[in-house]
Amino acid sequence: MAPFSESHPKPLLPICNRPLIEYQISIMRSLGITDIAVLVGHKGFEISKVLGDGSALGVRIRYVEQTQPLGIAHGVGRLEPVIDRPFLLFLGDIFFLPGDIGEMLRIFEEQGGGAVLATKEEHDKDAIRKNYALRVNEEGYVTRVIEKPRHVTNTLKGVGLYLFDLSVFDAIRRTPRTAARDEYEITESIQVLIQDGAPVRPSNSIVDDINLTTSSDLLFCNLMQARRENGGSVIAADFEAPEGAEVLDSVIGPNVRLAKPIRISQSVVLEGTVIDSATGFHRFVLAQQFRVDCSHGLSEAQLSQWQ
Repeated sequence: MAPFSESHPKPLLPICNRPLIEYQISIMRSLGITDIAVLVGHKGFEISKVLGDGSALGVRIRYVEQTQPLGIAHGVGRLEPVIDRPFLLFLGDIFFLPGDIGEMLRIFEEQGGGAVLATKEEHDKDAIRKNYALRVNEEGYVTRVIEKPRHVTNTLKGVGLYLFDLSVFDAIRRTPRTAARDEYEITESIQVLIQDGAPVRPSNSIVDDINLTTSSDLLFCNLMQARRENGGSVIAADFEAPEGAEVLDSVIGPNVRLAKPIRISQSVVLEGTVIDSATGFHRFVLAQQFRVDCSHGLSEAQLSQWQ
């Protein structure tokens, strides 16, 4: 995500002028979840500065630090001292377009604990290879989870959203480091749960998910959400531009100013950016210190939505 990672922890990357993590908190609040633990690492103090104690968002937030980047399971294990009930876990660098996430809770209650894994039907095998795959038996229970599989055998993709009971912490303590990345993978912990006989089922409760890995992901996510929210563009109220300037299918952050009447299309301009260029921008992410051309990073499927 460089150069954005120099100034933004990924959960604070702006999506239509709101931090990514605020969308996740909104989903939790819609489910009646108001006690939230935020695991922080890289530039974690920036996250606490923005979210505070959560009161402005209608929730209560506490912070737990992961001092070593040893994988998701290791991070979740750090949460054990502050969690005393079943919990919903979001990975903080993924934008979720939710479906019926309440289904996860209903499945969890029906099976009496264990785990429920948010999934989606995915026909792009490369997308499954970037996440994790699941194998499910005839009764609907997960029998195998495979992190970043090379060989994809079905269309079920796991996304970074999970519902666990407290037994996951016992599983994490028995999770080995993986050979592939030398980390403690949460998928390995889930496999331990399955081997222990805990009920683990999938829930196709996510319409779409975008893992913010590159600048092009940031651009696509903003354009997608702007179309959903406002039919095309989202523009901060204090945007300044001379007569003749155009903004098409773009997201303009607060305190942005155009010095010349140029055209901005299918682009994102971050807060506090002053643009004095005499030429326009198409499929760029623009900040005060840098300009990133994202045209070549978008997939054919993404490009087809804005032809």
